[in-house]
Amino acid sequence: MIIARLIADPETLGDNLSLAMEMIEARDWEVAGAGMLDICDDVLELEVVEGNPVGIRKILDQCFPESDLLLSDGLIEVPNLFVSDMDSTMIGQECIDELADFAGLKDRIAAITERAMQGELDFESALRERVGLLKDLPEAAITQCLDERIRPMPGARTLVSTLKSRGCHTVLVTGGFHSFADPVAELLGFDRVVGNRLGLHEGVLTGGLVGGIVDSSVKKKVLLEETERLGGEVFSLATGDGANDIPMIEAASYGIAYRAKPKARAAADGWIDRGDLTSVLSLLGIARQDWVFD
Repeated sequence: MIIARLIADPETLGDNLSLAMEMIEARDWEVAGAGMLDICDDVLELEVVEGNPVGIRKILDQCFPESDLLLSDGLIEVPNLFVSDMDSTMIGQECIDELADFAGLKDRIAAITERAMQGELDFESALRERVGLLKDLPEAAITQCLDERIRPMPGARTLVSTLKSRGCHTVLVTGGFHSFADPVAELLGFDRVVGNRLGLHEGVLTGGLVGGIVDSSVKKKVLLEETERLGGEVFSLATGDGANDIPMIEAASYGIAYRAKPKARAAADGWIDRGDLTSVLSLLGIARQDWVFD
């Protein structure tokens, strides 16, 4: 049984649902049920017997543009583990791009960032190249950048707080830097932070990094290690937006791409293209009255 939950434009929902059901049944897949969730009345749930997940996803993507979607091959459960990317997922900025602005290098560094997120450049090489361009930038610029530029994505704190209220362990894992990730994690309520460390000497950036690189393989490793540590039957949720998040998204029980680059979106079990991060809670079947607003 494949279960699809989606949030779409209510004005066109009925017509688009009829079209989607016709297209599904044209492939000899049976729609066993279709209706709005009682506890989340903006969420449509479809149950399809013996369908092909890739094919169903393609149909729903075609019939419901700019929707929020989660597709599962079984009952959808509230996760025990939540692992998320930071830049452009939990916060609305790319920290290294904003920091580069203080060095007058934003356009140059942002172009490298974009290509890395699209999967066109090796992540580690792109990261080291960008960090190298920040050499001699004062450490005080990090604090100023945090205060003036870095803001949580809408719904980020409610998402984390609500999942934690359900006993979910939360981890912020980023290819960015602890200098930003630690304050962001504290603000949003994450239990653990994994990130890169900028080299500093006498109050200025050295242009290098300290310790190992947090890349796509490390993100996936963190998710798998936390899953093993929790033990038992663990349902994991991963969110991200770029190519560096793909292995983590694919390894999770539910991988959701948040306003993501095409490659990350294509790798995920679902996406958030329409709403904010609280849409994840609705897709998981958590009623709004049970959300935690801090």
